[in-house]
Amino acid sequence: MIDDSATSPDEGEVILLNKPLTWTSFDAVNKIKKACRIKKIGHAGTLDPLATGLLILCTGKKTKEIDTYQGAEKEYTGKLVLGKTTPSIDLETPFDGEYPIDHITPELMQAAVTKLTGDLTQYPPIYSAVKMGGERLYKKARRGETVEIKPRSVSVPVFEINAANFPEVSFRIVCSKGTYIRSLVRDFGMLLESGAYMSELCRTRIGTFWLKDAEDIEEYVKKKRLELNL
Repeated sequence: MIDDSATSPDEGEVILLNKPLTWTSFDAVNKIKKACRIKKIGHAGTLDPLATGLLILCTGKKTKEIDTYQGAEKEYTGKLVLGKTTPSIDLETPFDGEYPIDHITPELMQAAVTKLTGDLTQYPPIYSAVKMGGERLYKKARRGETVEIKPRSVSVPVFEINAANFPEVSFRIVCSKGTYIRSLVRDFGMLLESGAYMSELCRTRIGTFWLKDAEDIEEYVKKKRLELNL
């Protein structure tokens, strides 16, 4: 959360944004902060630069609600591709492996989905914002460092797939706080004795908030600046 130490005189606002591709969550926060001259603002849950979808921002006194939204159940849709891997498990990094896919059947895929549904122990990706020794893991990864990542307990009540365009597989996932979709993609490929990377990801829901109700960032800025006579 960004806090300029000055307290906001108003009650604040909960802002639903549709984060664009390649933007970081902090890019969105900084854009709103500077363009709308907001002193106290933060986001309720990071989205990777290569992900799109619902991002919740809170301003003023509403920043006290950030933890509540961060802890809420999330829903995502996206696509993974079987047969290749990258170090980041998405397209941020180059391909580093190619694996067989001819043996993969619908039955094998459904069995893998079943194993990745429910209460799970999951290892976050090395390219992630998890902190170790006070530093983000992705910074260590970019330096080529080897680190021992600790597992975490997560819940995935819904994991649905559609493999009509195999080896591309579309998915819908509902999960708890702290779940890494890229880790599910990695583990899905491994369970199939192959490899996988995520080619597309969109967050469609956080708790009771839906992407369909979110605003384009530029449109929000335009509207807010008019409202504030900036």
